[in-house]
Amino acid sequence: MFKGLALRFGLPMLLVLGIATVLAVPYVDRILTNWFRADIEMRAKVIMRSFEEGLAPLLARRAGPQVERYLSRVTADERLLAIAVCGQDGRAMYRTERLPSEVGCATGPVTEQNFQIVESPRGLLHVARFPMETAVPSVSHVAIVHDLSFIDRRQTRARDYLIAFAAIGTVGLALMSMFIAWLVLRGWIQQLKREISRGEYRTDSSAKGTNDAVLDEIRTVLREAERAQRMESDFRENWTPEALRHVVQNHVGASQLIVVSNREPYIHQHQGDRIAVQYPASGMVTAIEPIMRACSGIWVAHGSGSADRIVVDQNDRVAVPPNNPSYALQRVWLTEEEEQGYYYGFANEGLWPLCHLAFVRPAFRPADWKHYVAVNERFAESVLRAVNTPRPLILVQDYHFALLPGLLRAKLPDATIAIFWHIPWPNAEAFGICPWKRDILRSMLAADIVGFHTRDHVQNFLASVDDSIEAHVDHVHHTVSRQQQLCHVEAYPISIEWPPRWLDSAPPVADCRARVQREYGLKPDVRIGLGVERWDFTKGIVDRLAAFERFLETSPAWRGKVSVLQIAAPSRSKLPAYQELQRDTHRIAKRINTRFGTPDYKPVILIGEHRDPQQVFELYRACDFCIVNSLHDGMNLVAKEFVAARSDEDGALVLSTFAGASRELREAILVNPFDIDQTAQAFQRALTMSRAERQERMQIMRSTVKQNNVYRWAGHMLMDAARVRQRQRMRAFEREQGPQRLRVETIGGQRVAPR
Repeated sequence: MFKGLALRFGLPMLLVLGIATVLAVPYVDRILTNWFRADIEMRAKVIMRSFEEGLAPLLARRAGPQVERYLSRVTADERLLAIAVCGQDGRAMYRTERLPSEVGCATGPVTEQNFQIVESPRGLLHVARFPMETAVPSVSHVAIVHDLSFIDRRQTRARDYLIAFAAIGTVGLALMSMFIAWLVLRGWIQQLKREISRGEYRTDSSAKGTNDAVLDEIRTVLREAERAQRMESDFRENWTPEALRHVVQNHVGASQLIVVSNREPYIHQHQGDRIAVQYPASGMVTAIEPIMRACSGIWVAHGSGSADRIVVDQNDRVAVPPNNPSYALQRVWLTEEEEQGYYYGFANEGLWPLCHLAFVRPAFRPADWKHYVAVNERFAESVLRAVNTPRPLILVQDYHFALLPGLLRAKLPDATIAIFWHIPWPNAEAFGICPWKRDILRSMLAADIVGFHTRDHVQNFLASVDDSIEAHVDHVHHTVSRQQQLCHVEAYPISIEWPPRWLDSAPPVADCRARVQREYGLKPDVRIGLGVERWDFTKGIVDRLAAFERFLETSPAWRGKVSVLQIAAPSRSKLPAYQELQRDTHRIAKRINTRFGTPDYKPVILIGEHRDPQQVFELYRACDFCIVNSLHDGMNLVAKEFVAARSDEDGALVLSTFAGASRELREAILVNPFDIDQTAQAFQRALTMSRAERQERMQIMRSTVKQNNVYRWAGHMLMDAARVRQRQRMRAFEREQGPQRLRVETIGGQRVAPR
């Protein structure tokens, strides 16, 4: 510590005092010079007074030899160099031997004493002239010459003494100051150690011990450091909205945040004479909406509600959430024809079945592709209207906008663009059947970041790029370089907010169960299985009911004791495949109820309508087990919502291995949804598992969802985006400096070192 004080404190002090000494030397020299000159002038006056009375009679008698001997005796002092008696004619009447040739008699009359400095080869000379014409008329004045070379010698000696004294004093003062500072710091450190060990520094300045202002400042710094450390710990262990805001403020900066998706987070619908707000059934909305509430910004989405146009302003925006606005929803309007071609056509009859291994043939029609391109351009225009900075951060969501990164990059070259693909990405061979695969890949690679749920999807995407377009693909670092654009392809497993806001108003589990039993006519002893999905062929609803039918066939003891509540929110009902799915679901549900139902028992309760999140969370808390048997899914957040809803740490989860959530929720009962018998056995396991085992599994799954929540998902993506933005700033700086550097280095056809 003492060495550190010497480097940080002693050396600067020596430097400062050294500079002060150097600046002081000329001032001291000037003082000494003035002092010695005043002393010589006084000596000259004293000498003149002392020999004037004896000199005047000799001059009056014109006793030349006596005058010269008299003057020689007076000049015996080594500093008194010479004396000259000058006549009225300006010539020396008498003079001593050492009178320098540079010193002569004044040509004019000398009426009063005067002093001057004369330069000579031997050094400076001091000449004092005193008038004598009143005493001896023939004499004009007496010149007394002193040698001033001794002043230089004395100044040099004084200067050396001053420098030596300053050096010794400075070193001594620095050592003493460092020693005192060391003692003080040592005392502070010992006191802070005691306070830290007891945790007292976390209090205000009233902490035990000294109330020294410096220590108070140190305590404040320590408290701030501990708070920052807790925040950094939150980043790794317990991501919160506050931690995410910290990432945005300190890593991303003050850039504008814009989210683009097809589905809007809030839908305004006419209900009689009033406007109601509906929260859509969408995993994407479930994930993104908490991020926007935490970070603000603008969400650009398709306005699909019957009352959406009524509530927006002149910029097609409305503040949301309705009861506590924290960000703006900017709506884009589509015609029925555009929606049919872009959404129902290319996106959901083409890309959706292409990316899901659900054995539904994808349909690719040129007319649908045309609408897909046009709608992507429409959304690009809407984003450009929302942008108020040249370097916004734009998060594009899902397969509806594969062309959007390329369109935005052309208009906003300095923007940071990320696209997250919420559904699986197929293998390269499967993706190769898309007629416009190259257009899609080229545009997606215009983004800085392309995100997927799993590593498998990342590798499939990179393989598709390898097979379809010319680009440098780095499979180790997951990057694609094309036309000076570097795209990072990463896995970001999506999740939900923790804790879910819907739990704030959720009743106790027992109350939820009682209400669900009353609403659906279930007896108190009937166990409840739950399925919550959009009505989609990838969710395995028909396979689930078939497995439940097999379970009732093979386990007759459970007939009348367990029912499955199936929430199936209608989705894409205009498409033939979805219409057929709904018919098949009703058909198998009716068959099961006919085979195993009784007047007071219904094995399958099919609810083919949308349920608000509060109602869904009530069902999560009421059921005995939840079934998520997707045939193929990117993540499936229903599994995570169910786990988050079970604050009682009870309930079992039956989870498909083909859902991305199965990579994290390994404590669920994992099944192959295509294996009807295995799924039926999983129902048996869920119903017979002990309370202790259910609790242990649920505790681990809840810890996983808590740690890997949606704020962590967004935080990791945004920090990656922040690193991309840093590289963009460096490239922009290089672009700005490059031409100037080149111009300077080639002036006149010659290389010149840049300034």
